[in-house]
Amino acid sequence: MAKVVTLGEIMLRLSPQGNDRFIQTEAFRIIPGGGEANVAISLANYGHQSCYVSKLPDHEIGQIAVNALRRYGVDTAFIARGGNRVGLYYAETGASMRPSKVIYDRAHSAIAEAEPGDFDFDKIMEGAAWFHWSGITPAISDKAAELTRLACEAAKRHGVTVSVDLNFRKKLWTSEKAISVMKPLMKYVDVCIGNEEDAALCLGFKPDADVEGGKTDAAGYEGIFKQMAQEFGFKYVVSTLRESFSATRNGWKALIYNGKEFYQSKRYEIDPIIDRVGGGDSFSGGLIHGMLKYEGDQAKALEFAVAASALKHTINGDFNLVSEAEVLSLAGGNANGRVQR
Repeated sequence: MAKVVTLGEIMLRLSPQGNDRFIQTEAFRIIPGGGEANVAISLANYGHQSCYVSKLPDHEIGQIAVNALRRYGVDTAFIARGGNRVGLYYAETGASMRPSKVIYDRAHSAIAEAEPGDFDFDKIMEGAAWFHWSGITPAISDKAAELTRLACEAAKRHGVTVSVDLNFRKKLWTSEKAISVMKPLMKYVDVCIGNEEDAALCLGFKPDADVEGGKTDAAGYEGIFKQMAQEFGFKYVVSTLRESFSATRNGWKALIYNGKEFYQSKRYEIDPIIDRVGGGDSFSGGLIHGMLKYEGDQAKALEFAVAASALKHTINGDFNLVSEAEVLSLAGGNANGRVQR
C-alpha cells in the first residue's frame, strides 16, 4: 500500500450524550477528531502507511489526540510537540428537524501557532504517493496557511499527487479571505473535492443547482466542474451531493469529472443518521484509496468513496471505523443490514 500524508489540526470534540442539548447536559464525551486526521484514520484502516502531520502540546491532553491516532495505526512520527493548547469543539447532535450544532474553541492552538521550523516537509514527503489537506487548515491562522503552502511545494518537488477538500468554514474566516488564500494554493492541486457552496465561497464559482430545495441534478454541476478544471488545471473535480431532508435522513451520492467524462455514483438513502460529523472526510479518504487502488478508474474510486462515507453516517464519532471489505460489500449492493454471522 502507499504512503499518504495529511496535514491539519486534530481537536478534542466534546459532545453531550445522545441527542441531549448543550444546556441540559451534565457530562461531555471526549471524541478526538478533525478533518485531515479523519482522512488519515480511514486510510490507515484501508492498509496504507498513513502519516499525519500536526503540532500538539507536550502534555497529557495533547497525548490523548496522539494516542487516538496511534490506536488505529496512523504514523504520528511527524507530529511536532509544543505549544500551549489543544483545539476544542463542542458538537450537539440534532434530530429530525433540529439541526446539529458546532461551537469552536480552537483559537491559539498549537498548530495555529506552529512555525515552519517545526516540520521538515521534504523528509515528510519523501516516498509519499499522495498528500491531502483541506480548507480548514489555512483557515486556522496565517501561520497554518503558510505551512499548507510549504507542504504543497514540497509535495510537488517530490512528485506527490495533491488533493484538497475545500471545506469552507464560515466560523473560521470570510469568503473574501478564503478566496485570497485558497486560489493561489490551487496551482498545486491535482484533485479538488468540494460541494457547490464550498466552490462558491472558496473559489468564486457557483453551479446552477437548487440544493437547498433538495434538487441535486448533476447536470447543474457539469458547467462549474469544467470551469474549475480549466481555470486551475485540476485533473479531477469531485463533489458529494447531499439531499438534506432532516438532521437524521439524507440522500447521498457524488459526481466526478476527469477533464473528459462525468460519472455519477449510485445514491444512498441514509436513515437514520447516527453522526454526520466526518462524513465528508470519510468520502475524501475513500476517494484517495480508490484512486490509488484502481489507478485512476474514476467510477470505481467514486463508488468506493460514496459507500465508505454512507457507512460513516452510521458511526458515532469523527472517525470512519470500517474496513475495505465492509465498504466493498456495500458498494457491491449488500445494504440490507442483516447480522453477519
